[in-house]
Amino acid sequence: MMRHYMETKKEYPDCILFYRLGDFYEMFFDDALAASKALEITLTGKECGLKERAPMCGVPYHAVDSYLNRLVQKGYKVAIAEQMEDPKLAKGLVKREVIRVVTPGTITSAQALDETKNNYLMGVVYLDGRYGISTADISTGEFLVTEVESDRELFDEINKFSPSEIICNNAFYMSGVDLEDLKNRYNMAISALDSHFFGDESCRKILKEHFKIGSLSGLGLEDYGTGIIAAGAVMEYMYETQKSTLEHITAITPYSTGQYMVIDTSTRRNLELVETMREKQKRGTLLWVLDKTKTAMGARLLRSFIEQPLIHRSEILRRQDAVEELNMNYISREELGEYLNPVYDLERLIGRISYKTASPRDLIAFKTSLEMLPHIKKLLKEFCSDLLRELEDGLDPLEDLWDLIDRSIVEDPPITVREGGIIKEGYHEEADRLRSAKTEGKTWLAQLEANEKEKTGIKTLKVKYNKVFGYYFEVTNSFKDMVPAYFVRKQTLTNAERFTTDELKQLEDVILGAEEKLVALEYDLFCGVRDAIAAQVVRIQQTARAIAGTDVFCSLSSVATRRNYVKPSINEKGVIHIKNGRHPVVEQMMRDDLFVANDTFLDNGKNRLSVITGPNMAGKSTYMRQVALIVLMAQLGSFVPAQEAEIGICDRIFTRVGASDDLASGQSTFMVEMTEVANILRNATRNSLLVLDEIGRGTSTFDGLSIAWAVIEHISSTKLLGAKTLFATHYHELTELEGTIAGVKNYCIAVKEQGDDIVFLRKIVRGGADKSYGIQVAKLAGVPDSVISRAREIAGDLSEHDITSRAREIAQANANTAQHKAVPKPDEVDLQQLTFFDTVKDDDIIKELDGLELSTMTPIDAMNTLYRLQTKLKNRWKE
Repeated sequence: MMRHYMETKKEYPDCILFYRLGDFYEMFFDDALAASKALEITLTGKECGLKERAPMCGVPYHAVDSYLNRLVQKGYKVAIAEQMEDPKLAKGLVKREVIRVVTPGTITSAQALDETKNNYLMGVVYLDGRYGISTADISTGEFLVTEVESDRELFDEINKFSPSEIICNNAFYMSGVDLEDLKNRYNMAISALDSHFFGDESCRKILKEHFKIGSLSGLGLEDYGTGIIAAGAVMEYMYETQKSTLEHITAITPYSTGQYMVIDTSTRRNLELVETMREKQKRGTLLWVLDKTKTAMGARLLRSFIEQPLIHRSEILRRQDAVEELNMNYISREELGEYLNPVYDLERLIGRISYKTASPRDLIAFKTSLEMLPHIKKLLKEFCSDLLRELEDGLDPLEDLWDLIDRSIVEDPPITVREGGIIKEGYHEEADRLRSAKTEGKTWLAQLEANEKEKTGIKTLKVKYNKVFGYYFEVTNSFKDMVPAYFVRKQTLTNAERFTTDELKQLEDVILGAEEKLVALEYDLFCGVRDAIAAQVVRIQQTARAIAGTDVFCSLSSVATRRNYVKPSINEKGVIHIKNGRHPVVEQMMRDDLFVANDTFLDNGKNRLSVITGPNMAGKSTYMRQVALIVLMAQLGSFVPAQEAEIGICDRIFTRVGASDDLASGQSTFMVEMTEVANILRNATRNSLLVLDEIGRGTSTFDGLSIAWAVIEHISSTKLLGAKTLFATHYHELTELEGTIAGVKNYCIAVKEQGDDIVFLRKIVRGGADKSYGIQVAKLAGVPDSVISRAREIAGDLSEHDITSRAREIAQANANTAQHKAVPKPDEVDLQQLTFFDTVKDDDIIKELDGLELSTMTPIDAMNTLYRLQTKLKNRWKE
């Protein structure tokens, strides 16, 4: 047995081998050391013919799933070697084979999977400077393929799908991509496969064979040469690990990254679309706000909507129409929700049914779900919008499958398939007979005994049983002369004799074998029902998609009506006009305060770039994220939190918000910031939306200001970029760009001063802020009064010095340049006055003013003197 174990282990060197021995799965040698530590189970030893005992540990077969899930979640692969024959009937060594390999990307256990999130396996092939990407969810049958060219696009796809496992070719392993960082950042397993997985011919062949087609052009894959290799490798890997036909993978969907809005990795993080930045939780995300789905399928589809907003106006409008019609039919929508609520996860149920791992209880859950389908279909018939009509057309009530399960499976079946008690009475004649034999055997024996007593006249005749002779008739010696000829003697005792008959033998065979035969027959009948359902996988998956879509639109409609969202108009002119927009997450998180709504106007002309100033904590970041989220919500087909909204379709949203050191890879805050800015400037287009917060603050003031200034010039230039941008800054000097650079407008957060304190009004208004209010914000944050007081003193000193230096700079600028004039701000007027007095300080007018004794002058004298000095000054200006 140990020799066979070692031979099996050689075939699966990268897996922990679960080797079935009786009621346990055992692990040996290094596997045992690793598993005992990971699972925190006892390590023992076993004699194996070597000098030292083999390290050994094991887990009970009936609890294997929980142990298996824990190992897979820690990144291990597990090969399961099962006993393929009954040990009682085996001659010699019990035959064992690996029946499947479980990996992070191929696990199908309901306990291990988050029902609201897909569990993706991703294949990445690097070939001739391109990446082929294929993504599959083996639990639902979803199978996708695409190609990208850059590392950045690859990471965007990885971030979009968040696969739990990546398989790749050696070229990708050697491409310089930091795989360890990928593993740690996304908590995924990554492994390079042998080259035979990536042969062009073999990959094409396996896809053709699986989908039963003669040419891949029928799948729309002709333009995806590298993608075909990735898809073929993923398919081969799934075949090798699952050891099954994968019949529930019925289609492959090629897609272009250009079909959807591009949302890069940092933007997904900054906007907190599906998980929060710090806690990595759903609460506090856009998904949390929009997800009022009733089914697991709907939850997964809604997540994909958020991850992949649309860029085609016609598709967006179709989704909007569906949501709007549901809004207008509130009662029908709520009724749909009631019928959706009991529907289980049809996609994963049919996956387990196809895998032949579905339990009797899974079939009852499936039947419960099917019960709801006719009602949902009937309600959908009431609607007229294109998408809802399509969902109704795609929803097959599957009444034949409901009827099959209803006739065959008992309402409360056991957990496992080997216990019996699965099949309903009346479904199968032989099963009914065996069930009767099991339960009514005693009645049959009592009836036979009564019949034989009457026929023979032997009053003491009894039917008895023991393990050696089975059932027999016992007749005392006083009646043995009355025993009929058809009684066959089995045993002679001192005072009695034991007999059998043909009828008693038949009854004995039926009764003694009934339970064992019934369990075996019920298992076969259950497998037959399961296979009959599996044969209808295409119909079931189509219905599951219709249910998921219905659920998503009901969820979006429910949120829209409860949160007072409006239907945005969608244009392709690049105009974003939002009236009284609100942040969808923040307004829902606020308990006591009302959210302050704000307007936004951006276009491709005079309002391309908004420079937003104002103190920290005033709400600049919230406002900018709010605009990005409203645009994204509009493009996924949702209504939006605003009084009115007109949204110009954006091909990409980029954000650069907040500071985040990447110390693990040796990058400072400023380096991370500049890397993200570089990515934005290289990849944004005229139709993109940019959200930039505090560019340049990670370095010295003058360097930071220079970088921020140059970035604004680059973005605002229609020749270089010309993208719609929200640009928040503390560099008040940047407000000078309004009127200097076309398309730049100043906005600030309104603040109300109350002595040394401030109140944030959270309102965006036209114009630039002239103060940062940093000390007041520090006071609000609870910095000690002594520190605040000292900060004011230092700020006063620095302010005086700064004014003097800036006055000289402006005087120099006035002397050396004759450029166009910007509208002066109040603080700049003061500076010009300072400059003026600086240039005339030795003039006789100043001396005369200095020598006046105002206390002795009458009002008339003062007025005359002031008039004379003013006239003198005007004459000098004329000169």
